[in-house]
Amino acid sequence: MKQLIYSMRFIGRATPVAGSNGVMKATTRAPSCRLTTVAGANGIEGSFDNVAGEASRFESEVTITGETSFREAGTISFGERGGHDLTFSTVGQGYLADSVQAGLKHGTVTWRVDSGAGQFAGASGLITSNFTISEAGEVTDHHFGLIFVK
Repeated sequence: MKQLIYSMRFIGRATPVAGSNGVMKATTRAPSCRLTTVAGANGIEGSFDNVAGEASRFESEVTITGETSFREAGTISFGERGGHDLTFSTVGQGYLADSVQAGLKHGTVTWRVDSGAGQFAGASGLITSNFTISEAGEVTDHHFGLIFVK
């Protein structure tokens, strides 16, 4: 088995699903990027820099299960042409609460890879998400994935 890692910043929206109380649909996109983290005498600095390559798409359905908890399932499609996809679902429950910044919620969740296609056929692994969502539904979602492929 080979280990693939990725880190991407997905940006988009979460909107309520009509007729479903406590359910949202999240739709985001991420350009190909390079994550840089530098530790030094002043602490750490980090940045995402766009690089040549195709964008990736993320779609999920989020079901609120409590005051600060949720479950989620969806698909990540890597590359504009599609075909290299991961489907995922929540390990346990995600956490979402008000952040220290007014009008912004902050959350985290771990997903398990349920299946894959293309490069990810037969894949397994875990993806962590650390995200924010504004009152207007604007989502910024930072992923880190460790995926095992054949």
